[in-house]
Amino acid sequence: MLSRVADALYWMSRYLERADNIARFLDVNWHLTLDLAVSQQNHWSALVSVSGDRVVYKQTYPDDSKNNVVRFLTVDPEYTNSIYSCLYKARENARSVRDIIPEEMWEQVNVFFHFVEQRAKPPSQLFENPYNFCEEVKRRSMTISGLMHDAMDHDEVWLFFHLGRMLERADKTSRILDVKYFVLLPDAEDVGTIVDDVQWSALLKATS
Repeated sequence: MLSRVADALYWMSRYLERADNIARFLDVNWHLTLDLAVSQQNHWSALVSVSGDRVVYKQTYPDDSKNNVVRFLTVDPEYTNSIYSCLYKARENARSVRDIIPEEMWEQVNVFFHFVEQRAKPPSQLFENPYNFCEEVKRRSMTISGLMHDAMDHDEVWLFFHLGRMLERADKTSRILDVKYFVLLPDAEDVGTIVDDVQWSALLKATS
């Protein structure tokens, strides 16, 4: 296998997994803010910290409001790790190995990118409620994952694709645990309460 092919497979997989991970913890965070009292809805800032790109964020956005954080992580074309940017780069990598991967996988990646591209044009509804967008990103990611397992021979191509996916998942899981642990350290009066249960359940969902 040529090194450029291995590189494209590895990064295509990482970018697809990264987009899926962002959608998952955005979705979990959205539901968490619905479950908690207004005074406890300070979790949007943590999502920027999980990304590891707070310095980049502060160059464009003045505060950690929900709309700013959602835009930054989903459809900001200037942010290299937004869902939009991840899908663009995954698509370009997939294009370079179209003769290697199943045709159905290329088609799904291409359609996936165009779906996100369309949602980026009138994003106000996305900012209001990111749930439907996140669900669709997760659904499309699972479709590609299914194609990876069922339509690809489990050879070197599959191994490099799988390697990228698992490394990205490990990286994001460790970031979420590192940041969210300190965000979710409860006040003494919250230990063992419903608030405590809701927060830690959200953490488990974000890493599942």
